[in-house]
Amino acid sequence: MMKKMLFRILLSALGFCAIIALWQLAFHLVDNRTKLPSPFSVFEYIEDSLLSGVLVSAIKGTLMRMFSGYAMGLVFGIPLGVLCARVRIFRDTLGLLALGLQALPSVCWAIPAILWFGANNAAMVFVVLMGSVWSLLLSTQHGVMNISPIYIRAARTMGSKGLHTWIYVIMPAAFPSIVGGMKQGWAFAWRSLMAAEIVVALPVSKANGLGLQLNYGNDNNDIAQVIGIMIVIVAIGLLVDKILFSPWENMLRKRWGLDAK
Repeated sequence: MMKKMLFRILLSALGFCAIIALWQLAFHLVDNRTKLPSPFSVFEYIEDSLLSGVLVSAIKGTLMRMFSGYAMGLVFGIPLGVLCARVRIFRDTLGLLALGLQALPSVCWAIPAILWFGANNAAMVFVVLMGSVWSLLLSTQHGVMNISPIYIRAARTMGSKGLHTWIYVIMPAAFPSIVGGMKQGWAFAWRSLMAAEIVVALPVSKANGLGLQLNYGNDNNDIAQVIGIMIVIVAIGLLVDKILFSPWENMLRKRWGLDAK
C-alpha cells in the first residue's frame, strides 16, 4: 500500500515537472514577458506575496467570504431539498425554479447583489450563497427521492417511524447524493466568488481577496501576478477537495462496498 502511494506521488511529481519544463520552453519560444511569464517569475511573485503578507490576507478574506456563503447554502439548501422531495407542490415550484437557476451563471447575481447590498462583503457572500444553494437543494431532493423503498419498509417492519426513520434510514441513504451536491456546490460557489470579487469594487481599505488581486494584476499589466493568483486559486480548490470531500467519498465507498479492493 505504501509503495503504491509513493509510486503515485512520484508519477505526479514527474508529471508536474514535465508541465513546468514545457511552460519554460513556451516562455522562450514566445519571448514576450508581457504575454507569458516564466514559471520562475510566477513562483517568485507567490513567494514574495506570501512573505509580505499580501497573499495571506487575500486568501483569508476570500475564504471567510466563501465559508460564510457556503454555510448559508448548506443551511437553506439541504432542508429545502428534503421539502421538495416529500411535498409535490414544492417540487413542482421551488424544485423546478432551482433547476432553472442552477443553469444561470452565478456571476449574474453580482449586479443585483450590488444593487441590494452595495459594494461590500455582503454582496459577495450573497453570490456564493446563490452559487451553492441550488446544487445542494437538487442533490438532496434527488437523494431522498431515489432511496430504495425496501429500506423504508424494512425499517417500518422493525418498528421505526417518523423522525427515527428520517435520522437513521432516509438521510444516511441519501447522504452519498448530498455529498456529491456539496462538492458540486462548493465548485460552483468557488468560481462564483472569484468572479464576484472582480466585479464588486470594494473600497481600498477593504480590498482583500484573490479575485481582487487578480484584477490588480490585470490593471498593472502584470501577467506574473495574474498567473500566480490563478495557480493559488486552483491549489486551494484542490486542497479543499482533498481535505473536505475526498475523505467523505472514500468513507462512503467503503461503507457501501464500492471499493475495488
